[in-house]
Amino acid sequence: SLDELIELLHKELGANGLTCEGVDVDRVQALMTNYQSNEEDWKKYAYFDKGRYTRNLVDDGNGKFNLMILAWPENVGSAIHDHSGSHCIMKMLDGELKETLYEWPDKVVSEADHPDSGLGSDNSDDEGKKPCAMTVKRETVLHRNETTYMSDQLGLHRVANPLKTAGSLSLHLYTPPYETCKTFNERSSQARSSGKCVFFSAQGEKL
Repeated sequence: SLDELIELLHKELGANGLTCEGVDVDRVQALMTNYQSNEEDWKKYAYFDKGRYTRNLVDDGNGKFNLMILAWPENVGSAIHDHSGSHCIMKMLDGELKETLYEWPDKVVSEADHPDSGLGSDNSDDEGKKPCAMTVKRETVLHRNETTYMSDQLGLHRVANPLKTAGSLSLHLYTPPYETCKTFNERSSQARSSGKCVFFSAQGEKL
């Protein structure tokens, strides 16, 4: 059950999170993989909001990790983003998600003065600098109960629901937790700081 998964994650990560050498990323990913999606477990966290994805906190990991469920309406996706040094393990609970993995730009050009919400792609080009499109490494479609791992060492990514008529749900573990990240323009590779990542609900209660 989801409660059993949370208990196992606390045992595995409670002292150190994934930044400690003693923690095995593969072992933590196996815990996420072994959990089998059950609507009775997650339906109280499945808050959708039209036109954008929502972040719904399941457990705050005593400050060592965040476990959350992201609800993706049809045809909605994230901006291209990094993970601020955090490890991310993502498991599909329902529907499908398409993950597009990008190379890091050769040179990251920031626009620190104009943070965005991090919820949608920003397509403004940086005037005065020659734009350089980002390079796609691979695209993967994830289905129910499939799990994937992501970190800044692997590159940058965008996640989107490709379904035309149905929402999708995914379970995300972030360790250590983070509040802001960088988002990237696909055409120019320009980076900007996201606004603070906020939760739509916590422990099943809308905020």
